[in-house]
Amino acid sequence: MNVTLGSDECCPERGYQMIELTKSTHVILTLPDWAIDENKQLPEFMPSLEERMAAVIRFSRLNFEQGTGGPFAAGVFERDSGRRIIIGVNRVVPLNCSSAHAEVTTLSFAQKMLGTYDLGGPGMPVYQLVVNWRPCVMCYGAVLWSGVRSLAIAGSGPELEAITGFDEGPIHPAWDQELAKRGIELINDVLKEEALAVYRDFAASGALVYNARAAGKS
Repeated sequence: MNVTLGSDECCPERGYQMIELTKSTHVILTLPDWAIDENKQLPEFMPSLEERMAAVIRFSRLNFEQGTGGPFAAGVFERDSGRRIIIGVNRVVPLNCSSAHAEVTTLSFAQKMLGTYDLGGPGMPVYQLVVNWRPCVMCYGAVLWSGVRSLAIAGSGPELEAITGFDEGPIHPAWDQELAKRGIELINDVLKEEALAVYRDFAASGALVYNARAAGKS
């Protein structure tokens, strides 16, 4: 299985078209063109955590306003220097891929760009994942296996689900302790109110809440 990373311009977003053309199986992850342009305009180094989170929250807002995915974004940075590797966004609906959450796509891009499956490998700087809320149950697992040594989130309470209606899944009751057991630093409540403002605007917009099986409703 090949994973092709790129912009919307280089790859069709409807995966079955690519399968039909190549007669082989590809999983194609793309960033929308606006996100590529925004990444290019950002400074290479973002020293403060607030600066990193503000950029991630901005991407989350632009993503739903541009109609290119849900209100979620994530960024991978060198924790100590602030060097930005990539900020990515949720791409579930445009790519017809339920696993294309912001954390998964962003970690995949970062690993591809850095040439490693383990972002916590020997001799590497401490990589930090910055997300505009606590990862869902799927993305929580992705964080554990990615190798990152630091996770910074805008919040972890029930507000996200209550405001938007998204199903975040059955989070482990000791999720923060499990991070610590694996050597992953947790920083919580970074620009929480700014993140919640995006979720409120998303809910007010009437945009699609793309839960599987319509969140269990028949």
